[in-house]
Amino acid sequence: MNEQTRYLPAPQIDSALRDDIRLLGRTLGEVIQACEGKAVYQTIETLRRTAVQLRRTSQQEDAALLEQKVKALKAPGANAVARAFSYFLHLYNIAEDHNQKISQRQTQLSGDGPLPGSLRHVIGKLRDQGIGAGKIRKSLEQACLVPVLTAHPTEVQRKSTLDLHRHIAQALAQRDLPLTPDEQRASDEALTGYIATLWQTRMLRYSRLTVGDEIDNALSYYRSTFLHAIPRLYRDLSRLLDKDAGSPFGPLPKPVAAFLRMGSWIGGDRDGNPNVDAGTLRHALLRQATVLFEYYLKEFYLLGTELSMSTLLIDASPDLMALSDASVDTSPHREDEPYRRALIQIYARVAATAQNLTGQPLARRKTAQAEPYADPDELAADLRTVADSLVTHHATPVARLRLNLLQHAVATFGFHLATVDLRQSSDVHERVLDELFSRAGVTLDGKPVRYQELAEDDRIRLLRSELTQARPLSSPWLAYSEETARELEILRAAAEVRSRYGKLAVRQTIVSHTESVSDLLEVMVLQQEAGLLSHPDLPIEPGDGLMVVPLFETIPDLENGPAIMAQWLDYPEVKTRVRKAQLGVQEVMLGYSDSNKDGGYLTSNWSLYQAEHALIDVFKARRLRLRLFHGRGGTVGRGGGSTYEAILAQPPGTVDGQMRLTEQGEVIQSKYKDAEVGRSHLDLLVSATLEASLSGQDGNSHQADDTCLSTYGPLMAHLSAQAMRSYRGLVYETDGFERYFFSATPIQEISGLNIGSRPASRKKNPTINDLRAIPWGFSWAQCRLLLPGWFGVGSALHDYLENGTSGQPRSRSARLAQLRAMAAEWPFFNTTLSNMEMVLSKVDLHIAARYAELVPDAKLRKNIFERIRTEYALTREILQEINQRELLADNPQLVASLQERFAYIDPLNYLQVEVLRRFRAGQQQRSQANAVANERLQRAIHLTINGIAAGLRNTG
Repeated sequence: MNEQTRYLPAPQIDSALRDDIRLLGRTLGEVIQACEGKAVYQTIETLRRTAVQLRRTSQQEDAALLEQKVKALKAPGANAVARAFSYFLHLYNIAEDHNQKISQRQTQLSGDGPLPGSLRHVIGKLRDQGIGAGKIRKSLEQACLVPVLTAHPTEVQRKSTLDLHRHIAQALAQRDLPLTPDEQRASDEALTGYIATLWQTRMLRYSRLTVGDEIDNALSYYRSTFLHAIPRLYRDLSRLLDKDAGSPFGPLPKPVAAFLRMGSWIGGDRDGNPNVDAGTLRHALLRQATVLFEYYLKEFYLLGTELSMSTLLIDASPDLMALSDASVDTSPHREDEPYRRALIQIYARVAATAQNLTGQPLARRKTAQAEPYADPDELAADLRTVADSLVTHHATPVARLRLNLLQHAVATFGFHLATVDLRQSSDVHERVLDELFSRAGVTLDGKPVRYQELAEDDRIRLLRSELTQARPLSSPWLAYSEETARELEILRAAAEVRSRYGKLAVRQTIVSHTESVSDLLEVMVLQQEAGLLSHPDLPIEPGDGLMVVPLFETIPDLENGPAIMAQWLDYPEVKTRVRKAQLGVQEVMLGYSDSNKDGGYLTSNWSLYQAEHALIDVFKARRLRLRLFHGRGGTVGRGGGSTYEAILAQPPGTVDGQMRLTEQGEVIQSKYKDAEVGRSHLDLLVSATLEASLSGQDGNSHQADDTCLSTYGPLMAHLSAQAMRSYRGLVYETDGFERYFFSATPIQEISGLNIGSRPASRKKNPTINDLRAIPWGFSWAQCRLLLPGWFGVGSALHDYLENGTSGQPRSRSARLAQLRAMAAEWPFFNTTLSNMEMVLSKVDLHIAARYAELVPDAKLRKNIFERIRTEYALTREILQEINQRELLADNPQLVASLQERFAYIDPLNYLQVEVLRRFRAGQQQRSQANAVANERLQRAIHLTINGIAAGLRNTG
């Protein structure tokens, strides 16, 4: 490949977007000049022009000039430059999101039909296939769709920064309205003020986030987005499915089942995070309930002020009048206003419920004593009484204003807001049970149990026997290790919060590194010990205990997963629990991050696909429903990319209305920054789930997928094996690669960023094996290689095209035609290549070569970087040959946007390399003055990390 192709002129971005970018950039420049002085501004502007010129030409002197100017920067200037380019990229993102909203709205207003992928579009598509509203409703009654927010540390922005982003976005949106000259001046002043505040706000965190901080950060998205967007989505979906919804005075649209709910790992995910315990779980549910009841109390208060209808003018139902007569309201001014009196009673009961569940007086106004609601169903019944009376007495339009949204909110969020998952590693459970069995004097075959020394069959025999025991395994009179005490306490806390907030508060316990059936049985025994499972002799009720969810992460785990699940589901006590407590549904979590880090991009995707196919067969044979939980991240290497396309590319039968997926780090901000953007993404999520579950139920999609699998599966297996051999050959089998990685990327400096409560590695002095998958991918993004998203694919495709394999076409041209057909016919392969294409478009070998120069060993540096360079050229060349076009040639607007971004990311990369070099050299010297200088350099490194992450957007 000719690397100079990166400098070819790109399509121009949309003129409206360009105008917004220029406005925000000009305003930022004015702020910098006013705050930092003309000299600093001129330095930044010179670097900007040089970087833009470099992107437009292939002149190496431009690259040398940019590098020279960066090297000439002193420490204070370096920080100002890093902040300037980082903040410009923040503003670029705001402008791009703003214009995307406008574009979507214009499409909706154009009369050309609904947006592709929208609910209206997909429901129309299903109707064209003969799938009507009744069938869709029936499907949703058994559906479960849950985005799960996690605290995985890839969001580098502070909450203060994100809040300012929202203000700037709102000010930018206001400029699209017709404004008077005075309003225009006020709008300009507001925009300048917010950007000035952004410039003068510290970009970096100076202390590590606590779990409590992570809980509060996540809850901000409920206030801004989920509490508003999800009820509206339910309302609109109900309208689309109700043929009578067009009549303003007709009945309210029949509500759809509450299939879309929220989940969270924050406060319950203790896998590798020693800061998560029983206290954080209790705190998470308390904070969630507090935020939820603050919302309820505000909305019920406003609803009470709105329902001013008088019995002098209208009638009310007997049930409504009974609710009104029972009200704590005694004001003579409202004797003829039964709805207000009823709402005052509901408000008082909600306030009492809030006080009962949170221990805080959250009411906006003083209320009389009232009985708390026992559960959300009781509250929903009172709301239904109000709604039915309104509809019966010609006030349906009134019920549509706020009441109907509140009904959907209560059905969705209950009294818990979001389900908090528990997660722990299987080896921790193993150690805990080893101690419990030992201290309790349990025997097996007449010998004292040493659980960790038992063979798998003996473990299973012991655990199944223990599940029949009614006696406790632990004793309050014995002292246990800190680890054992913590594990028992968090499970007991789970039982406590379920009793307090409802069974939906905690529903799943996820077992990381599931490698055997005993890993799952261990968790059942521990649940029984904590009182989460009912007494062995009592009948099993729905919702009893926590669903034990295996997490298959590595390539071997994914290969073994279906057999483990078959064995697990064949135990009578497990099958009975799945049928009765879990209503016939068993969840399985698939890990994208570790499988990618383990086997590379192509093998990870292929292993996940095969595991899903095999799991379908396991569950079908046992007449149970499979719910897949996709552990996706932001980068393509961790399952990132278009959620809509990813869902549609799942093997037919794997969605079936059942899906959970993680939303992590900067992806949460990108998708859910406000109610409008959040609604758009939730819309796509629901639409894709409906389409994947219902479209093609005549068997055609299953048949087409089976045909692709049988036709192309052997070739895919061959390509996967070749790609994995190439990937592991570099990463795990090349002498010195670890030294190269730790020198040529900012991995060590990323570990110093205060972006999460969880350590970056499982060990103090990590190897690549010990390193978590998230910082692994994050580091490769920073140095512009994004290696986990493509390495090994080029070698595999090239080897096949040039040499072939048995049972496949003999000529190269026939093999190329086969790969093209494979991409055209098989959604799985098409999506795999499409996501990789996005990654390749962000790779920059010129910049990556400068990071390679940080490797002290010249021979090692040359050997490894040349292998990476060769593989990249091969991958790009063959992908373009299969696609029969340049990268992203079918999406010129995206190419334009990326090229515009790169001109501002490039200086940050050049600067990051320079400050990394200075910082690492300074670490070798020990003096007070040098310590101060190193602190400034470290801050500059962290600023560049922030900016590059903002520019590339999906880095985590």
